[in-house]
Amino acid sequence: MTRRERLRDELLNAPNLMTLGRIALIPIFLYLLAYENRRNSFLAALVYAVCALTDWVDGWLARVSNKVTRLGKFLDPLADKVIVLSALVMLVRLGRVPVWVVVLIAAREFLISGVRTIAATEGLEISASQGGKWKTSLQLCGIICLMLHYHYAIDYGFGTLVTDFHAVGSVLLYLSLVPLIASAVDYVRAFYTLDTGEQRG
Repeated sequence: MTRRERLRDELLNAPNLMTLGRIALIPIFLYLLAYENRRNSFLAALVYAVCALTDWVDGWLARVSNKVTRLGKFLDPLADKVIVLSALVMLVRLGRVPVWVVVLIAAREFLISGVRTIAATEGLEISASQGGKWKTSLQLCGIICLMLHYHYAIDYGFGTLVTDFHAVGSVLLYLSLVPLIASAVDYVRAFYTLDTGEQRG
């Protein structure tokens, strides 16, 4: 099988098609936020939630169907980064997120991508840390809440409370910065440890 045929087969498997579908949803939630109102904000949050859900589903599907591919390993994190940064840039435009938060998040992503690339060229592989998973979860929930933005009356079982989703989203996004920084330090430390371990061996 030629390299072109292998890439085509990898591209057309179900997990990678879901990843491409997730990328295709980006213009939809950006369009909804560009013409922001209560209804469009709710729909944008819904579309973004679908992106988050399919991110988990395509990863699970790739593992259970034994269809983890090189292309998928490249596309999946790329899709995650583009989706998150696209949403954050639009939220900055709407005045819902401060610029410095987006700069910090983007800088962390570039740092981790650089460390992983250098590690890969040396035959090393750095797995995702638990802190990175906490960062992702808090970030996704925070962005969804910031997209919702408005006050909604929510029945929590013990009573109905009017919830300020902008405030909730801001808190979650700021909380995500703690594991974001910690996991970046972990990645750099892991790379250094693997590197020195290899030299000592």
